[in-house]
Amino acid sequence: MDRNQATGLFLIAALLLVYLFFFSPKKPDNNQPQTPAAAAAARKAGAAPAATPPAVAPGFAPETALDTTAGPVRALTLQNANLTVNFSTRGGRITAVRLNKYKTFGGQPLDLLDSESARLDLKFRTVAGQTIKFSGLNFASNGPQTSAAGQQLTFTAPVAGGTISQVYTLAANSFEVGYNLKMEGLTNTVAQEPLVFTFLDRVRQTEQDLKQNRTHTTINFSYVSGENDALAEASEKPEIKTLAEPTRWAAHKHDFFVAGFIADSQPFSGGTLNSAVSEADSTFIKSMGTTLSLPVADVTSAAGGKYRFFFGPNSFNLLKDVAPEFDRNVYLGWGIFRGVNRFVVLPVFHFLEKYISSYGIIILLLVVLIKLVTWPLTYKTYESQARMKVLKPEVDAIKEKAGDDTAKVQQETMKLYQQFGVSPLSGCVPTLLTLPILFAMFQFFPNAIELRQQSFLWAKDLSSYDVFVKLPFFIKWYGDHVSMFTLLMTASTLLMTWQSNQTNTAMQGPMKTYSYLMPFIFLFVLNSFAAGLTWYYFVSNVVTLGQQAITKALVDDTKIRAQLDANKIKNKDKKPGGFQARIAEAMKTAQEREAVARKGKGIG
Repeated sequence: MDRNQATGLFLIAALLLVYLFFFSPKKPDNNQPQTPAAAAAARKAGAAPAATPPAVAPGFAPETALDTTAGPVRALTLQNANLTVNFSTRGGRITAVRLNKYKTFGGQPLDLLDSESARLDLKFRTVAGQTIKFSGLNFASNGPQTSAAGQQLTFTAPVAGGTISQVYTLAANSFEVGYNLKMEGLTNTVAQEPLVFTFLDRVRQTEQDLKQNRTHTTINFSYVSGENDALAEASEKPEIKTLAEPTRWAAHKHDFFVAGFIADSQPFSGGTLNSAVSEADSTFIKSMGTTLSLPVADVTSAAGGKYRFFFGPNSFNLLKDVAPEFDRNVYLGWGIFRGVNRFVVLPVFHFLEKYISSYGIIILLLVVLIKLVTWPLTYKTYESQARMKVLKPEVDAIKEKAGDDTAKVQQETMKLYQQFGVSPLSGCVPTLLTLPILFAMFQFFPNAIELRQQSFLWAKDLSSYDVFVKLPFFIKWYGDHVSMFTLLMTASTLLMTWQSNQTNTAMQGPMKTYSYLMPFIFLFVLNSFAAGLTWYYFVSNVVTLGQQAITKALVDDTKIRAQLDANKIKNKDKKPGGFQARIAEAMKTAQEREAVARKGKGIG
């Protein structure tokens, strides 16, 4: 396998695997029946069984009648540089959240939650069997107060001979709202079962690409045990998941923004998550619902239950300090690919941010740095190709002598490589080592909030596709726009393919045609991908062409031939060992089997 075959096959496989694995809809496991033990655990945790999750409907159900003994319902606000959080005395709850430093793709203020799109509530049962919802209580409040911790808003309401108090705290320059819930004098009145917190959320479109906006919207959560999970993002079917273990946080991820609820004192004892998509609904791209069980002993204690809301951007450096594993809301890939993004790409990216304001230039420099680091691998691959090219006359002679005996051709070719000290895998391994970077970039660019609404050249938003020309019609598998970065990437890939095929005479027939077909396939696949990604690949192709020209000038075929002849003399009496010996033995066995098969058929 020469350089072009190795690079092409591995690159094609990598891109296709990434696309199919990460971006195809995940099949939800909604049809499995809930076991009696799981149902019992859910009831014990205070969560509804999976068969009857909280409804996520086009509209919210009417709320219970309101106790107006505290007077008329009032709206109150806490505000800092980052957030404007609106509250209502009805339920003493959050009704709207605006992210002050962000706009929608249309330039409108970005409301993460509003009274029409979201509803939060709490409920509990008394020992007499009565269900009391906070939304049915009108809480008293003296309005915002300033303390050492920041702005505070306290809501109180008398209930069943006791008092419920809710204290919200918003510190300066923070995206977090502290929440202390205390139920005093109700220890003997409240049933000894968890309170149920409900968060219904109908997500509005905030980004240019509605499809990406929808498929990147989901509910993530983290168990106390350390396991992290989420509802399937791209599923068009209703998703349901029951939390049967103690949970430390759950978060509604709106593509580039997060609304999370975190337990600081005692973990949530269980809950239920669900989501649904209505393709016909042009106002709300996805509906999500979360119920969490709050331990009653926690909220009836002297200190009360301590929780936090997080409303803010989906930024890794910000989220990693919010709660354990909260940075998992930023999807950077899995396994080694997440490691590449977290420990290599992000640090380099943020370092360049300090000195360069243009994110297009930052991406260009990122390409150059990566290419410089991986150049030894590129050089090794090209050098391997040069060795194979020098040995091509001998390989052609073997093919001519063996005729149609494929097994013998392979065996004699491997023997030739062993004589000259050439490994056919030496060109594959360096290319394989660069694949983690390829996979990592597929996840970094569509999920990097740093690129959101950052313009470069004709692209208005590097986190979404660039629209160079808007088409008056829709082309299946392509879209209704022309991405110039994708066209440039395709053109440069075709140029690389043509250049490789000029020097690689070993690639003939269908394989040569196939090498030109793949760039056109990715023209369709990547037309709606983030402009930052296609700009990255275009620059990468240009730099690779330059590297190839320099490397070609450094590799002398005459010197390589002399080195191979010297290897042949040195390896004259040397027997193959290790991997090459196993390959030779396998080929010999295959050849013997083929000879037996041919003899049985009366051939030869």
